[in-house]
Amino acid sequence: MARSQNSFIKKQKEKKRMKKKEEKQEKKEMRKEQSKGGSLDAMIAYVDDYGNILDSPPEEPKREKKKDKEENSEKKEN
Repeated sequence: MARSQNSFIKKQKEKKRMKKKEEKQEKKEMRKEQSKGGSLDAMIAYVDDYGNILDSPPEEPKREKKKDKEENSEKKEN
């Protein structure tokens, strides 16, 4: 009699393990479907001069070429 109970318990444990494994697989597939994607561009963040976090790269300050040329020509004359 004890032998039949042991085999029954083993079968029940195996069923529980299989059910748990299937549920875990389903959850994994759901997370995969719902993920936004892990591309590198989505993960990059930029910091501006004031310490604010931005999604896009901050604009670099534009130098005026005319002023630079004038300063260089004045230095050469002196």
